[in-house]
Amino acid sequence: MNPLSFLSLFSALILVCHAGNALNHDILARHHARGHKQLAKKQSLTPKSNIKCRARPASSKSSSKSSTHASTSTAPVNPASTPSSSSSPPSGGIIKVNVPRCGPNGATKEVTATTGPNGSLDWLNCGVTEAGGWNPPFMSVDDIMFSDLNTAASQPGSPFQACSSYTWAFEQYGKQYGVPPILLASFALQESSCNPGTVGGAGEQGLMQLTPDKCTKAPGGNCKDVGYNVQTGASFVSDLLSSNNGNLVLSVGKYNGWDSGMTIASATAAGNTPCCRCQNNLDYVFQVLNGWILNVDAYTHNPPLGKYFNLNKCQDS
Repeated sequence: MNPLSFLSLFSALILVCHAGNALNHDILARHHARGHKQLAKKQSLTPKSNIKCRARPASSKSSSKSSTHASTSTAPVNPASTPSSSSSPPSGGIIKVNVPRCGPNGATKEVTATTGPNGSLDWLNCGVTEAGGWNPPFMSVDDIMFSDLNTAASQPGSPFQACSSYTWAFEQYGKQYGVPPILLASFALQESSCNPGTVGGAGEQGLMQLTPDKCTKAPGGNCKDVGYNVQTGASFVSDLLSSNNGNLVLSVGKYNGWDSGMTIASATAAGNTPCCRCQNNLDYVFQVLNGWILNVDAYTHNPPLGKYFNLNKCQDS
């Protein structure tokens, strides 16, 4: 079990068509994992109040190495001289949390399509099939299992190899803001495929795809600066967790535009509209907590993680 002061990085996540979710943050999180076979390709992950429906980023321009150090009050530190702030979960470890109203947590030592060390998909999605909607179990960052980022990034075939040049930033700012580094890297992997030169269709910048309003204090006006970009994202995730009273599950969902009371019908309402990708990915919380942060590729795992795959219908949109 390890600290994971959780997650929701950017203020305007791109789940952009449901105008009504009340989370008005400015960092847009665009869910895509370009390097993977995307069973849920390009998920919109944005709190849905301030954004319009957009397809995919207009460009993924890679600058020859974005500046890797932010000019902030905390000087960037190379992880070679700093111990990792995360720790690998004990072999065979599973969460011990139980919430009676959601039934048994369904945690399993091995990751399967719908179960894993951090609880089953149905348990994490508690309530979505009922009239009252999603009422997530309470689980703090101290309750969960997660992998060490540096170890993950060094393993052959790991999705985090794409992030290996930037682990210093995830480690430094994860430690500073109390967010597990692998969680920050997971967002970057989905937002930009860990390419700091990525520019989104609405001008989102860098690893964490910060919206332009979050770039006003970037060093030299360079919002792709790795240190600044990751620090700003880490701060957002930390604030989101605090605003949800430390509930990691709720915070992860809100990062994807979920909110308490969400039902399957409301989550998939945009599925038959021109903005099909404006749906909530109903497998998202499970994919994050039993996939990415455990160094498991949610898309290429056999079988793929999830059971709804409601964004698959949007692959041509």
